[in-house]
Amino acid sequence: MSENSFVPLPGSERGPVAGAQPAGDLDESARIEVTLVTRRREDLPADVVTGPSTLSRDELEAQHGTDPADLTLIREVLGRFGLEVTDADAGARRVTVAGTIADFSRAFGASLSLVDAPHPADGRTVQHRYRTGGLQVPAELDGVVLAVLGLDDRPQAAPQIRRAPSIEAAAAGPAAPTSYTPVQVAQAYNFPAGTDGTGQTIAIIELGGGFGTSDLDSYFSGLGISLPSVTAVGVDGASNVAGQDPQGADGEVLLDIEVAGAAAPGASQLVYFAPNTDRGFVDAVTTAVHASPTPTVVSISWGQSEDSWTGQARTALDQAFADAAALGVTVTAAAGDNGSGDRVSDGKPHADFPASSPHALACGGTSLRFDTATGAVSAETAWNDGSGGGATGGGISDTFGLPSWQASAGVPGQPGTGNAGRGVPDVAGNADPQTGYQVLVDGQATVVGGTSAVAPLWAALICRLAQATGQSFGLIQPLLYAGVSSGSAAAGFRDITQGDNGAYHAGPGWDACTGLGVPDGTALATRLGG
Repeated sequence: MSENSFVPLPGSERGPVAGAQPAGDLDESARIEVTLVTRRREDLPADVVTGPSTLSRDELEAQHGTDPADLTLIREVLGRFGLEVTDADAGARRVTVAGTIADFSRAFGASLSLVDAPHPADGRTVQHRYRTGGLQVPAELDGVVLAVLGLDDRPQAAPQIRRAPSIEAAAAGPAAPTSYTPVQVAQAYNFPAGTDGTGQTIAIIELGGGFGTSDLDSYFSGLGISLPSVTAVGVDGASNVAGQDPQGADGEVLLDIEVAGAAAPGASQLVYFAPNTDRGFVDAVTTAVHASPTPTVVSISWGQSEDSWTGQARTALDQAFADAAALGVTVTAAAGDNGSGDRVSDGKPHADFPASSPHALACGGTSLRFDTATGAVSAETAWNDGSGGGATGGGISDTFGLPSWQASAGVPGQPGTGNAGRGVPDVAGNADPQTGYQVLVDGQATVVGGTSAVAPLWAALICRLAQATGQSFGLIQPLLYAGVSSGSAAAGFRDITQGDNGAYHAGPGWDACTGLGVPDGTALATRLGG
């Protein structure tokens, strides 16, 4: 085999970014780091992904991690291009490689440039490395290296957060706005009494922003709750930078921490900060999943429509979630805040990723109205505040097939084709900013919503369920969907049957707006404990 022969890398194709403009010359002598994802030694058995079996971290690495021979081969082959392996995590199948842009371009056939382009979250101009088309790998690494992440470092995801409308806009809406503390929302959903998440760990993924301890001290003392244990962890050079983006990523970070901490104050939180790139996202998740001690749950409130990801990045994240399931870790993911269209302008329904991964618990949104004195719910519908106001994401995946545990739930085929696909979401919770959560962001009391709030809310519930039952759940969907049939309510849930997110309507049983519905935490504890 020639040392200069190459083969295409499947799933590496990058599409253009609308509005990208050249931003000068790229310094090809600059050194960067890139993450490679390798093949497994052996595929994960179904019984350790869907349960009930689990693996230890050592077992996962030894049986399903990177083969040492593959790592040796990667070092040798890439060394010929002047590239250096600087770190390797065999259990996570993640290899960090450093070198110049020019050397990476030679090794992987990348033609990189520098552009200014609009950020997917808010449209502001950001500068980043950029490529289109596919990558190649040296032929010796064909099938050994499954993903090359970080050459193109465009922003990958947006936070699924919505701020409450102005007083004037709210007054024009169909109902007067209201707001709740996360403690009150947990009361409305009957979180199991006698639990607070003690002994559990929540890992929270953040792709920007930060938090200050003064905000957390003030917020939790105002709720009469002891300050939870919250620790920041930096990934790929990112860190907790507080007070720089109060109208942006800081709101996401503090929403996640405050909702999870108020609903499960006994749980420890590890908040992973990574760059907002496909590489940063994958590295943050794999670092969190393979941490010691193993977390109970990973909460993710960032995402983007499935078609905005490369196939290799989607697969890498999905496999990281499969690792989580094998280790007994549940992953909760926000289903999106832009209705069935998911911010894509083609007029067709789109599911949001990573919520569309079958190894993530997809969390949709509702509009909740209840009596805070008694916890009695007066109304709850699928969240949809109309054009510009946000609506719960949900739909049918174009990428992932219908999971076996969802087969009898009545998930419809994809619009236009009828093809079977993974249905999103699985579950729901309050997300409407007009019935939003009271939080503190950079010293300012504010009200926010979005499915961003539902992922940490469910993460907190899962910690309390784990405490109540004495078990971890890993991929919890097979348990939640067990016995579910089309049009029938699921045990442990309150079915949401009104509202829509654009293309899909809520109705009896599972639907592509609110999934199985919102939780009755005490009933779920009884069911899962049995």
